[in-house]
Amino acid sequence: MAKLLASAVALGTAVLSAAAWLDARRKTQKPTVECHPTEFNKRVLAACPSLNLPYQPIIFMTNPHVETIFAAKTRVAPAVRYQREILHTSDGGCVALDWQWEPDSDQALPADAPVLVLLPGLTGGSGDSYVSHAVLSARAAGMRAVVFNSRGTADSPVITPQFYSASFTGDTRAVVAHVARRYPASRALLAAGWSLGANILLRYLGEEGPATPLQAAVSMCNPFNLTISNQGLKSGFSRIYDLNLATSLRNIFMKHALLWTGMPPPFRPDDVAAGRCPTIRDFDDAITIHSFGWPSVDAYYAGSSSALSVPHLPVPTLCIQALDDPIAPKEATPFEALRAQPLATTVTTLTGGHLGWVEARTGATGAPWSNAVMFEWLSAVVEEVGGGKQQQQQKQQEAEELVRKTEEVAAVVARVGA
Repeated sequence: MAKLLASAVALGTAVLSAAAWLDARRKTQKPTVECHPTEFNKRVLAACPSLNLPYQPIIFMTNPHVETIFAAKTRVAPAVRYQREILHTSDGGCVALDWQWEPDSDQALPADAPVLVLLPGLTGGSGDSYVSHAVLSARAAGMRAVVFNSRGTADSPVITPQFYSASFTGDTRAVVAHVARRYPASRALLAAGWSLGANILLRYLGEEGPATPLQAAVSMCNPFNLTISNQGLKSGFSRIYDLNLATSLRNIFMKHALLWTGMPPPFRPDDVAAGRCPTIRDFDDAITIHSFGWPSVDAYYAGSSSALSVPHLPVPTLCIQALDDPIAPKEATPFEALRAQPLATTVTTLTGGHLGWVEARTGATGAPWSNAVMFEWLSAVVEEVGGGKQQQQQKQQEAEELVRKTEEVAAVVARVGA
């Protein structure tokens, strides 16, 4: 009997492994790339070899839930040394900027190095594995990375009774302006966001328009339509994500709950503290919508969706989505609007989950596949827009030098004439 049972288990394991291998092989496909056939896009995409190779999911990682959870729980976060800067905002609050530490030596990046602002997901921060990988990849690409931690995330301080929201772009605007002032000689100012951070980034770009100092942006796992994405969290296994994210929001809130003590209705901080807000929607109904003046959660989700911003994107923008993402579903992605936007490049993979993209080439615990695509694309864009900026600065310096020499000659002539 024992031998029979062992044989059955071995056979079952072999069949399951074979099925998983076949499924992974079937889903190994080149990513789909959509953009306008401009000369700019052709040159940029020619410098992105990862987009010409098949995306290879690891065996057993073709289920979106398995991939999402595996990436969140087992992906190794590389060690990154940060220097934290607290930026105070005009409303009396503050945000934490984590800059990758730079040695005071020849290894330091030059003053004109591109600067990349990173916006993590809903409750994410500089310590998350996908963020840490991006920071190290930025350095390898010659870029100076800074992580913009939203209020309360990554143990950042909260000094006023306000967190952040999908609609609030004030902190992003302050951060981008501050970074631009801090590195005026940078060849290019760039930004990349994941999940909620991607939604906020695109909303900021749509609001700021051509006035933004950013020259390119990357959006990954963007929920785009918050009504559809939140609706998807109400059914099936996705309810686990809803409960988990709401718990993370509550944990952040509880660290600063005293700031909300005595807040009048319709704020309901006691409901959050007592655990009576088990979903993201419940938390938004108790705290978020009242902090940002929305009449209802439905109005907040409808008005905060970055799909509305796609037609107004002012800079080249790369959008990377997995078609099986359980949190940012394909039904929420505004594909038609992205196709109509000449500055948008959309990349989709058949699998990838949410913040997953566990791919064979980088291994089960390595950097997400999207990392390589992001930095190939950004580096190519920097060569296009950053090179132009550098030439413009050089011409300006040459013009200033010519004016200086002309003034010197005029002064000499004046002395001779005297």
